[in-house]
Amino acid sequence: MRKTILYLSFIIAISSTNSCSSFLEENPVDRLVTGNFYNTQKDAEAAVNAAYGQLENIYNRLMYNMAELPTDMMKNGLGMPNAYLQDLEFMRYNSENTFVQSMWNSCYVGIMKTNTAINNIPIITMDMDFQARLIGEVRLLRALFYFNLVRFYGGVPLVTKLESLNDALGKRASKGQIYEFIIQDLQEAEKVLPFRSGYDSANEGRVTKGTAKILLGKVYLTMGDFTAAKEKLAEVIENETAYGYGLHKDYAANWNTETEAGIEAVLYIEYKKAPLQHNNAMDNAGPKYSVPGGSIGVNGSNEADIPTQELYDSYDERDKRRHANVRYTFYSMIEKDYVQSRIPLFGKYWIDGVSATNQCDINMHIIRYADALLMYAEALNEVGESAKAHEVLNRVRERAFGDDSGNFNDLSKEQFRLEILNERRLEFPHEGHRWFDLVRTGTFIERMKAHGTYEAGVAESNKVDIANNIKDYMILMPIPQREIDLNPELEQNPGWN
Repeated sequence: MRKTILYLSFIIAISSTNSCSSFLEENPVDRLVTGNFYNTQKDAEAAVNAAYGQLENIYNRLMYNMAELPTDMMKNGLGMPNAYLQDLEFMRYNSENTFVQSMWNSCYVGIMKTNTAINNIPIITMDMDFQARLIGEVRLLRALFYFNLVRFYGGVPLVTKLESLNDALGKRASKGQIYEFIIQDLQEAEKVLPFRSGYDSANEGRVTKGTAKILLGKVYLTMGDFTAAKEKLAEVIENETAYGYGLHKDYAANWNTETEAGIEAVLYIEYKKAPLQHNNAMDNAGPKYSVPGGSIGVNGSNEADIPTQELYDSYDERDKRRHANVRYTFYSMIEKDYVQSRIPLFGKYWIDGVSATNQCDINMHIIRYADALLMYAEALNEVGESAKAHEVLNRVRERAFGDDSGNFNDLSKEQFRLEILNERRLEFPHEGHRWFDLVRTGTFIERMKAHGTYEAGVAESNKVDIANNIKDYMILMPIPQREIDLNPELEQNPGWN
């Protein structure tokens, strides 16, 4: 299997905080010590790899807990008694929720690592083109970390010299200032990053010029600048062969270890089997309480993170994505046959026929090319290019249905908005997009009230509590109370006081 930089960066990040090394030693763990480093090209590469390593802390579970639990996509299973996660599901969370705090901290740790690299790599004598590429990589990652912060919390402290978490103080910059900074970073990264074909196999998984353009298109779409989003995404989609992208014929190929890093992978985290770093999404998604006998003989399967019944019910029975995303049947290592769960469970990161969940080496996608296509279709619709918008949306639909039987034709602009939002729900379960999609389209509050009512009728009667608990101000997460306590200049988001 591929030995990609995103896996190596995790090992580097861990070693830099727990042992003496020749680069990026952190002591204490929230500070990068630079005095004895940044002397060689290897030091520069190590700094960049450590920044990549922060993706693991954000996107393995934390992101989909934050971006799917408080939506119509996901809920807690019997294997998850954590009260803070229950609060996210039932819209009871507040500024002291540990996951709200963790997202803030994890993004700022990423910013700390990228700032340190950006500020110190230029002092190293090395090949100038290679130096520029490394700086471009971390500028893209810094933009991603700030993009997460501004979408979850609104305006946040904007720091470019951060070398310690204690430096992330001061007043909040406005959302506009944060977005301006993100755009600048991505534009600069785009200039110096290579095409996908510019990397050899040892560097597979690094961000590319296409990654920068697609992420920038997502930023413009989130801001509501549909013309800029369309134009930026078109640069890639209308030239996808040159950028090395496309759709797998089989949707499930995105989670097959032989093809997962293929043409649809834009940005992802690479995993290996234990004893190396495995994808623990399988630990939390697998069956335990809902199957006959309470076990299928797979060690580590906890049934903690599960899909809503409404998500499963939303799929057309012809849609091939349903079984890949949300399934009832699992292979039992005890029965040596397939057994049926009482409830739907996530399937994307599940591997049948292994005896332990630590054997899951399925990559975690952060951005897939299907995301670029659906964003492009949305932007096209908003700027009045209806025919082209239908064509792009139907490309994703035809992959899902295996033919044109699921195609949409002659939708009005408003109908298209609703269909593209639903299409994103069907395409991206367990990938951490839903909360952002609902909030940016202004549908979050209404959708969650309807979801609570639906789920109460088909699965859990107490889901009616969602409609009672949700408030209009929940389109932003609260600023963590700990940050406000540490930073007297930091103001809480409206409604959360």
